[in-house]
Amino acid sequence: MGHTFTRLLYHVVFSTKKRRPTIRTDFRAELLAYMHGVVRNEDARILESAALADHVHLLISAGPTHALADLVRVLKASSSRWVHGKWPDAGAFAWQSGYGAFSVGESSVPRVAAYLKGQEEHHRRVPFGEELRRLLETHGISYDAAHFLD
Repeated sequence: MGHTFTRLLYHVVFSTKKRRPTIRTDFRAELLAYMHGVVRNEDARILESAALADHVHLLISAGPTHALADLVRVLKASSSRWVHGKWPDAGAFAWQSGYGAFSVGESSVPRVAAYLKGQEEHHRRVPFGEELRRLLETHGISYDAAHFLD
């Protein structure tokens, strides 16, 4: 075959350091817009996104040349530098080192996008730790229940 054809979709979740509520409402929308730009500059796309006080959810479409770990590393490093440059008083803001990434089938894109859009309401009922545990279990990912949020 002379060409490469892919549609690689990921639901990516990562939290602030120690899950502190440092994604402030005054810069939340701008942070997401900036993250969309970073991913676009890496020749990928964020199809849907959500930010809460202590974590973000991204539905990412990446090409075949992207290593997801590299894309997330660039995204987290760039966005952290940007927040500190634009809001010097956001000193406690930092990302936790890890992340969760879950493959998404094309038929599930509308459901995952709706799930991301409903994050504010969802987290009125379900704390982040419970949400992450459910995602890990739904996707068959083993984890240490005592340390998966470290």
